Amino acid sequence: MDELDLLRRSGGPVTRSRLRADLESLGLRSGDTVFFHTRLSAIGYVAGGPATLITALLDVVGPRGTLMVTCGWNDAPPYDFTTWPKEWQDQIRAEHPAYHPGLSEADHNNGRLPEALRRWPGAVRSRHPDASFAALGALAGELMADHPWDDPHGEGSPLARLVEAGGRVLMLGAPLDTMTLLHHAEALADAPGKIFVEYEMPITVGGERVWRHFHDIDSEEGAFDYSSVVAEDEDPFGVIADDMVEAGLGRSGDVGAAPSHLFEAAEALDFGVRWIERKLGDDHGTEGGRSRR
Repeated sequence: MDELDLLRRSGGPVTRSRLRADLESLGLRSGDTVFFHTRLSAIGYVAGGPATLITALLDVVGPRGTLMVTCGWNDAPPYDFTTWPKEWQDQIRAEHPAYHPGLSEADHNNGRLPEALRRWPGAVRSRHPDASFAALGALAGELMADHPWDDPHGEGSPLARLVEAGGRVLMLGAPLDTMTLLHHAEALADAPGKIFVEYEMPITVGGERVWRHFHDIDSEEGAFDYSSVVAEDEDPFGVIADDMVEAGLGRSGDVGAAPSHLFEAAEALDFGVRWIERKLGDDHGTEGGRSRR
């Protein structure tokens, strides 16, 4: 989509001041700790791109506020490299660079904003290579500290700390099925058939590059088999989040041209956990795990 199409969609340039006004109308306020997901093209022609959006968000939350994004690692070794011929595996083990919070690019599939925010002066990125987050602002260090190596979406994770801090989740034109907080709901939900994965990645420990095994819910293909409660053409997270909106959670409004939603993280998490436990509580699917190894 070219600039003229974006301009027509948003009725002219979406400037810093317009973003600030729209975000305030949506309910974002000074001092907020906000985990945001963005589809920039949905907003329209943002004059200045990601930097303008981040600056507008900082304008609203102010010096007492904090911004948070999900990053991941764009150039992580493939989960299935352990199935490759031994010679290729050996080459990867010998020379694949270790994850570096300050240098390793955020997953490109998460859009432009996570990479822009993690590079922002003063931003802090968590230490987990596969499930990293980044934050900027008053609580950045607290949210990102000591990200658990195993179960990185569960207790003690940046997602858990977001909830504990009274944080909020902002969906800026991003599809509701991209709500990463629901991985925390999956990690906490007490329902049968939870699917776990094991994988290996290189990290730096004491100045040495080492390979480490990691254990997590399957955040890529799904921590549960939702096929009995969600239609084949529907995304489970999208269904859960749509149900949140129908239940009256959060606030909705346009930011630029993008339909956007603002949720209280604790309410969204509680809704997600209860939805999973209610819908899957009688499902006796496969116990245990599926391994990426």
